[in-house]
Amino acid sequence: MATEARLRLYQLVSPALPVGAFSYAEGLEVLVQRGQLADAAAVRQWLEGELRWGVLRLEAAALPRLMARLSPWRRRELIELDGWLLAQREAPEVRAQMRQMGGSLLQLLADLGWPPPEPTPLAWPAAFAWAGVCLGIEAPALVEAFLHGWTVNQLSAAVRLVPLGPTEGQRLQLRLAPLIAAQAEALARADPQDLWSGGVGAGMAQLAQAELYSRLFRS
Repeated sequence: MATEARLRLYQLVSPALPVGAFSYAEGLEVLVQRGQLADAAAVRQWLEGELRWGVLRLEAAALPRLMARLSPWRRRELIELDGWLLAQREAPEVRAQMRQMGGSLLQLLADLGWPPPEPTPLAWPAAFAWAGVCLGIEAPALVEAFLHGWTVNQLSAAVRLVPLGPTEGQRLQLRLAPLIAAQAEALARADPQDLWSGGVGAGMAQLAQAELYSRLFRS
């Protein structure tokens, strides 16, 4: 990857990207309050499970196909795949998260000079794919960045919720890196509609988030 494209990729996965990712935990808060994620070992096991079998895999695998529908612009096929991905998320709050983050990223890209050819609302994976098209990032690198960005955001939430402490969070990130790289390589070649999701526990935790008496995160 060229140096400029690599720097743009770093910008896309930076915590400073103003899309509101910091306000979402995707069910982690429920699991922590139930005592199911009480230490670093439990958090690592949970994140590894999601990276191996969760809905996240389908979204990551869809990125190359979303990019192909975005350049050139194939609106009908794009909307169909975007809607199919949203339908994989059981919890209304997570679907709202995907729409909010996607809309924020599209607005940011438009403000930076890359408006989409047509004003089309897109959820987070499709908006992330459009960012890859705009920033000249190759699909395999974008898939890896998508998985990395999700993992980092989950670890950021876990540091505050468990709590883990920043050093333990960094240690977990290092340990998850080989799995992220392996999954990214496999998913970049996969058809998302040939994959399955075993993230039943995650879906149930995300549905239960709305029923918490008090909470820090929106999902």
